[in-house]
Amino acid sequence: MKKATILITLLCTLLSMGALSTDAKQKGKFVTIKGENLINPDGSKLNIVGTNLGNWLNPEGYMFNFKKTNCEWMINDMVCELASPDFAREFWQEFKDNYITEADIAFIKQTGANTIRLPFNYKLFTREDYMGRNDETEGFRMMDKTIEWCRKYGLHLILDMHDCPGGQTGDNIDNGYGYPWLFVSEASQQQFCNIWKAIANKYKDEPVILGYELMNEPIATMFSKELQAELNAKLEGVYKRATKVIREVDNNHIILLGGAQWNGNFEPFNDWTFDDKIMYTCHRYGGEPTAKAIQSIIDFRDKTKLPMYMGEIGHNTDQWQTDFCATMKKANIGYTFWPYKKIDGSCMMGIKKPADWDSIIVKFSEADRSSFDAIRKARPDQKKGKQLLIQFVENAKKANCIPQTGYIKSMGLKAEQKKDLTF
Repeated sequence: MKKATILITLLCTLLSMGALSTDAKQKGKFVTIKGENLINPDGSKLNIVGTNLGNWLNPEGYMFNFKKTNCEWMINDMVCELASPDFAREFWQEFKDNYITEADIAFIKQTGANTIRLPFNYKLFTREDYMGRNDETEGFRMMDKTIEWCRKYGLHLILDMHDCPGGQTGDNIDNGYGYPWLFVSEASQQQFCNIWKAIANKYKDEPVILGYELMNEPIATMFSKELQAELNAKLEGVYKRATKVIREVDNNHIILLGGAQWNGNFEPFNDWTFDDKIMYTCHRYGGEPTAKAIQSIIDFRDKTKLPMYMGEIGHNTDQWQTDFCATMKKANIGYTFWPYKKIDGSCMMGIKKPADWDSIIVKFSEADRSSFDAIRKARPDQKKGKQLLIQFVENAKKANCIPQTGYIKSMGLKAEQKKDLTF
């Protein structure tokens, strides 16, 4: 009897050791956190250097040279008014299939970048109309192919919910309605958590993914100081709620938390010990390219003793960007520039404007379209308008874009490319 008991105990011990060994191997596949540093699966330190695939899955008007028509739903309305809903659906499908392709990921890798941040709209995981579709599997389709490309070329991927249910910012960048309703809506918060849990459940074993950035640039600066303070007080609680549901299915990936007011204000955070795999992410546009200009961010990083990452930076002179990259490296802050591609440059890959783009498409986007009569009066020739939109997609293909060599070098990357890209 004693022998049987000993054998059973030994078997259970061996099985337990096997499970622990498997778990250890699984954990060894992912980027992890050690103090203020990110650690690669091979044990080396990861210094994030890369770019954002902005505009691809979260269109922003300024990247098309639009001003008033400055988010996806406004752009979609404009295309529908110009050329019909049927054409809008065709346009968005072509846009998604061609704006970013494997050739772009190969190019990014050859510059020496190691990380891509993928901004996306929550609607890609719902049946709400978005970019010509209402298919809750569309987001997974787009992420799956991006993951495959990143795996092939050895790049880390950060998933960034740039546009959250209800809107988290209150400005055009969240494709919402001018107020961060997420923080006052139970239904929106529940949907926010449900989508993140579904994403985490699907990708829990995917080592290409560095982590999940729960929301982009929460709570804009356009509101009164009193309202900002009221909304800021809710931010950490929403982050904790989403983290909790993610951890029900995924204990492997890092969770990235952005500060309030354009990812620049970290004062609302009081508890950075609620999870053992969190880091923080800041953004910076303008100001001096010095450590003094981001001292509050550095101080917060030093206080929490957790990694800090500059998720967005750019739209400045090459010299400013060169100087600021040196500042960030010295401060042990990784970075991904914004964006990889847009019309007319100030990015890694510039899209050439089609002839007559400004005089026809941009003009219509800025016209008074506040009534049906105004739409009819402002509408340009539909055939020409369609041709220009199709030409824009053609020009956005990597082969037709112009590498912005000065911009790429300012990021600390290589502008010279091998000619034998294979994919």
